[in-house]
Amino acid sequence: MSPSTTTARWRTGLTATALLTATALLPAPAHAEAVADYTITVDPARRGATIDDTMYGVFFEDINRAADGGLYAELVQNRSFEYSTVDNRSYTPLTSWTVAGAAEVVNDAGRLNERNRNYLSLTAGSSVTNAGYNTGVRIEQGERYDFSVWVRAEKGTSLTVSLQDADGALATARRVAVRPGGWAQYRTKFQAARTSSTGRLTVASTAAAALDMVSLFPHDTYKHQPNGLRKDLAEKIADLKPGFVRFPGGCLVNTGSMQDYSEASGWQRARSYQWKDTIGPVEERAVNSNVWGYNQSYGLGYYEYFRFAEDVGAMPLPVVPALVTGCGQNKAVDDEALLARHIQDTLDLIEFANGPANSTWGAKRARMGHPEPFHLTHIEVGNEENLPVEFFDRFQRFRAAIEARYPGVTVVSNSGPDDAGATFDKAWQLNRDAKVGMVDEHYYNSARWFLQNNARYDSYDREGPKVFLGEYASQGNAFKNGLAEAAFMTGLERNADVVKLASYAPLFANEDYVQWRPDLVWFNNHASWNSANYEVQKLFMNNVGDRVVPSAATGTPSVQGPISGAVGLSTWATSAAYDDVKVTGADGATLLADDFSGDASRWTHTGGGSWSVRDGQYVQSDAAAENTMVSAGDPNWHDYDLHVKATKKSGKEGFLVAFGVKDTGNYYWWNLGGWNNTQSAVEQAVDGGKSTLISKAGSVQTGRAYDIDVKVRGRQVTLYLDGQEWGRFTDDTPAEPFRQVVTEDEVTGDLVVKVVNAQSADARTTVDLGGARVRSSARVTTLTAAPDAVNSETQTPVAPVTSTFTGVADRFTYIFPANSITFLRIRQK
Repeated sequence: MSPSTTTARWRTGLTATALLTATALLPAPAHAEAVADYTITVDPARRGATIDDTMYGVFFEDINRAADGGLYAELVQNRSFEYSTVDNRSYTPLTSWTVAGAAEVVNDAGRLNERNRNYLSLTAGSSVTNAGYNTGVRIEQGERYDFSVWVRAEKGTSLTVSLQDADGALATARRVAVRPGGWAQYRTKFQAARTSSTGRLTVASTAAAALDMVSLFPHDTYKHQPNGLRKDLAEKIADLKPGFVRFPGGCLVNTGSMQDYSEASGWQRARSYQWKDTIGPVEERAVNSNVWGYNQSYGLGYYEYFRFAEDVGAMPLPVVPALVTGCGQNKAVDDEALLARHIQDTLDLIEFANGPANSTWGAKRARMGHPEPFHLTHIEVGNEENLPVEFFDRFQRFRAAIEARYPGVTVVSNSGPDDAGATFDKAWQLNRDAKVGMVDEHYYNSARWFLQNNARYDSYDREGPKVFLGEYASQGNAFKNGLAEAAFMTGLERNADVVKLASYAPLFANEDYVQWRPDLVWFNNHASWNSANYEVQKLFMNNVGDRVVPSAATGTPSVQGPISGAVGLSTWATSAAYDDVKVTGADGATLLADDFSGDASRWTHTGGGSWSVRDGQYVQSDAAAENTMVSAGDPNWHDYDLHVKATKKSGKEGFLVAFGVKDTGNYYWWNLGGWNNTQSAVEQAVDGGKSTLISKAGSVQTGRAYDIDVKVRGRQVTLYLDGQEWGRFTDDTPAEPFRQVVTEDEVTGDLVVKVVNAQSADARTTVDLGGARVRSSARVTTLTAAPDAVNSETQTPVAPVTSTFTGVADRFTYIFPANSITFLRIRQK
């Protein structure tokens, strides 16, 4: 994924999964003789694709405070006084701390160690108090908490450590006697007397002292691991039964400097995620600036990721940088020595994961507490690089070195940041030609796109590289998004011989620190809740099956009309001027003509920015504003030609010329010079979620006037730039709402019939099992809710319901409720 500038907040939801058993919970099935709206025909005699145990997994990236303040159970924020303006312009080394008395953060030779640069100098009789994350330090009555701190006190001192909130003490305060001399670690424990989400941790010293690594952990971490994970969040991942864990990113991996954290490199803070920074004692690990706008402590590092994957029974799948930055940075690093060092680091990583305990890096793993190997079988090099040739050149260097040393390890490549376009096509060509084993695809599209693209992988080459769908989501946490994703997932399973791995993204979001939405699991400092999308993923991941049973279904008649709508102008982080706008009907009649010689009264401003008429042009002058849409015309217009003259005045990107504008969330626009002025594309917005229909590399020059023409005929659109055809597309793929797939669980013998009905009407369906000998009852799990339903901390409208259906036969009828996902587990005789 690429960094997002969206700042609006959502809350989506938590409660336990509802598990009810009652046949009355579902609409009563019709009689077998009734005429069905749909038919599903199953062919159990044919053998479909084998589904690997690792088919579905999770992708963890430290975004939205997913690590510090999230899955990593540390309750103290900025425990090592390392926050910096490099991480976030609002940060200081005392962010999240308050001082009573006198204290200062020092960076000098008296530090704890070279990689832990800062420490706190506290004067006699002073104290510091930490505010934790969200509303404070979360403390639960009766639970135990483990405190530790590194202290240096020349003459010794006595520390008083306390937990309190506005109503008083949360636990009995502890006294810690500090010996005179150099740095040493001290520990104590608390047991909470009451519960609070607004707690504060205070450390007071009777004499002058230096403090570092001030830490408070819940004693009850996931599986009681030291330096462990927040239990409720880890359990949510475990409940999915993931086949793999992809980590640590994402944009964390391929952004920033590729140098190390050392004196030689100037202690660079904005670096790519490099695994050697993140292992060993936590007080000796590097810190880094997170590309998502905050500090990352690396307390949750590679060892903890490997250990967690093992704890949840999943295959570890790490991602390492390829020395080509992405996520908007788009720079290839030309440094042969640096490339060689990163390749060697990757070989060392495999040894760290798999090497014997007496190998160099296996010994480091063993010293951390895990003498047995982690059984690494897949490693990904790079993430969403937008420079496919430069990336692939470096990828091949990594691949050759890894395959020479570790021939059993699959080296995963990628296809860039989008589902189509010039970068995608070039990347796939390079991967196919080089016979790469697996290619990672990423895309974030509208719910409509996912309904339209169920057959995406039907035509992929069965003999070519396998697909790892490492990141995908339908741009929303409402149930309609989950429905669309479920419909798409039936296509993933049907193509399990091509799509070998798939993971939704992102995984976590702390509701008070959001950089990206939607997200699978939401949380704060005291609660966590499942999104509708999570419930969909869990239903599929807990009912995968071992092989596909070939099946087919009738479809829904298409009622698509022509592309229709008004026209619009917009910008994104750019100032631009527009002129000579003209809309002409297919019959030659003028629908709109505006040369802005007067006012702009025919235009409606629905976005941000600042628009005004200047010197006969319509100018958007705010070069920082995003999505500044103005529109004009009739939303019923269709079959027309749009002409506009556009000039970029300043800013990061180019022009946005819209057509088929229905409202603020439903339109098409031609995005010229988008993605930091590196490519142009036509995007379709449906209910606010965008999908790319066609894209090409290209940029827009500042100060140059461009003639832009868009010809709309039916559902075909042709685009012209300066009189030359730029591209064309036809948007006529139906958003089929009724999808299904059937799998077989070879352990239980069950046929698992999985049906998605993403429409407002019930789907009365004849199910023909093709002569399979089955029992008369089936276990049914159903997700159904209003399309706009969103789970929250306090309400869970989207939750699974289980029931029993007793009308199963070789041919039977079942009514699949409107807006539902239904899994029928049918036992074979």
